[in-house]
Order: sequence, then C-alpha cells, then structure tokens
Amino acid sequence: MTHVPLSPYQETLGLIYFARMLDKIRLHAKHELREDFQANLGKGFDGRCTHFLRIAYPDLVRRTLEGGTDEEVLRWCFQHGREPSEGDIFVWNGFLRKVGWNDSVTETLARRKRESGLEGRDDILTMLDYFEVDEGRRP
Repeated sequence: MTHVPLSPYQETLGLIYFARMLDKIRLHAKHELREDFQANLGKGFDGRCTHFLRIAYPDLVRRTLEGGTDEEVLRWCFQHGREPSEGDIFVWNGFLRKVGWNDSVTETLARRKRESGLEGRDDILTMLDYFEVDEGRRP
C-alpha cells in the first residue's frame, strides 16, 4: 500500500514543510510512497528546503534513515548546515505559503490543477493549497 506524505503545513520547530520531506524519505525507504512523488525526491520544495538549511539531500536521507524524531533530524541539520533565525523561519514559511500565487510557479500550478481535474477550483491559489486538496486532506 502506498501513501501520500504529511501536510506541508505541519511544523517542526516552527519550520513548515520539513516534516513532509522527512515523511517522504521514510515512506520511500519502506516502498510506501505513492509513485507520483518519487521522481521529485530531493528536488522542488525538497531541494529548496535542503538549500535553505545548507544540507545535502543525500546526507539528510542518510541521517533520517538512521532514526530519530523530526525535531532531532532538524537539530542535526542546524549543527551540520545552518540554524535559521526566527526571522529566517518567518520568511521561509511565508514564502512557502504563497508559492504559485502570482509568481513563476503559477503556470505549473495551473497545469497541475488541469491534470488533476481541479481546474475549476478557484480556492486553490498556491501549491500548498493544491497539495492539501490533491492529497485528500481538504475537500
């Protein structure tokens, strides 16, 4: 059985998206990650997040699969990459919450909505909105 990852809105030490990325890593390692997520592992938002934390994605995969909570893995990232300030986290969270809304990703969002049969959904304004609806967490 395959699964979709956690909501991108779930926070780890105040940072959104990180828990989702770790969930994808763990699900993929158990062969339980839905197939359409597998090609983008380490890319897209995963790549932006690891870049933000100054961590190489393969190193994060290794550390995640060693075990520990999301908080422990994030603290490891802080030690081996960088620890963002409260202001940095505020900007990161704000950026992610708006990706796809009148920016360079707007066309991608429109395409994904069309492909999923959601093109008539005017309430889906951002990529995170799309994830929530497409993955069944929001009607």
